[in-house]
Amino acid sequence: MKLSVSPPPYEGAPVVVFISGLGGSGSYWLPQQAALEPEYQVVCYDQRGTGNNPETLPEGYSLAQMADELAQALADAGIARYSVVGHALGALVGLQLALDRPDALTALVCVNGWLTLNAHTRRCFDVRERLLHSGGAQAWVEAQPLFLYPADWMAARAPRLEAEEALALAHFQGKTNLLHRLSALKKADFRRQAARIRCPVHIICSADDVLVPSVCSAELHAALPHAHKTMMRQGGHACNVTEPDTFNTLLLNGLASLLHSPEPAL
Repeated sequence: MKLSVSPPPYEGAPVVVFISGLGGSGSYWLPQQAALEPEYQVVCYDQRGTGNNPETLPEGYSLAQMADELAQALADAGIARYSVVGHALGALVGLQLALDRPDALTALVCVNGWLTLNAHTRRCFDVRERLLHSGGAQAWVEAQPLFLYPADWMAARAPRLEAEEALALAHFQGKTNLLHRLSALKKADFRRQAARIRCPVHIICSADDVLVPSVCSAELHAALPHAHKTMMRQGGHACNVTEPDTFNTLLLNGLASLLHSPEPAL
């Protein structure tokens, strides 16, 4: 796995690792990189089997494997301690890292994540999966913005969405890889393990997320021992893309608070 690591703004700058969702592309976080690089060393990456990290994923590919691959790549890069910012599936990978590598994770920001898959979210993914089977990559890519963005935001940006769709088709991760990653997402369930997570957590969600209802973040917040939650009034599932100024302010303030919070008592 190849990481994209920004130069540290100063010696000893804290490291922030961005983990994207089902799309898997590190470029998803472009609206955040410039905002964080003056204060943090920023790490992005294309997840295994996506983008510039092409590979056929095995049957039974799991969330634990996703977390282990990232942890190993960070260790190979000489990065021993880091905070994680994860969106949706990326938030689940962050939760897994918090369980598996507690000594490495300094803080976690979960964006529109969940404790266990909500019935509504499962229904959305089941419908999208049927679209993939019947209409292929074209149908999957054309439907994706409906779940990511608010309607008025999309209506005002038709040329941008067309360009995004063309790019997504050109870099489509492949039906088999997507189904393996989707299966791992569906199986993730942290209800029995959440209480073991000891690093401080900031949960950011959007009130108008049509894919992952904000109640999912409320449930996650209630289950984590050291968590704080902030809800954005609007922005949809991809709120860091549609409302970057608001999101970046919340993210910067949240990271600063997490990294200066006292160590939780064990």
